[in-house]
Amino acid sequence: MSRQSISFTAPNDDWLKSQIENKEYTSKSELVNDLIRQARGQQAQIDWIKAKLSNAENSGFTTDSKKQILEQSKSLLNG
Repeated sequence: MSRQSISFTAPNDDWLKSQIENKEYTSKSELVNDLIRQARGQQAQIDWIKAKLSNAENSGFTTDSKKQILEQSKSLLNG
């Protein structure tokens, strides 16, 4: 594992310290790594949503009625 030296603003450092004092994490490193994992997970979700939106936009428009779209969606959900 590589070592890094980073600086925090006073409010951020205070928040980090409070998380450790509350026994949420054992160290700043553990907390920062967890925050990075969460951010990476969120980015993966954002990328997935963007890809789905892009595919939908590129698929064109439908002439199906609202009722037909709803029936198709229910059919897909129910297998």
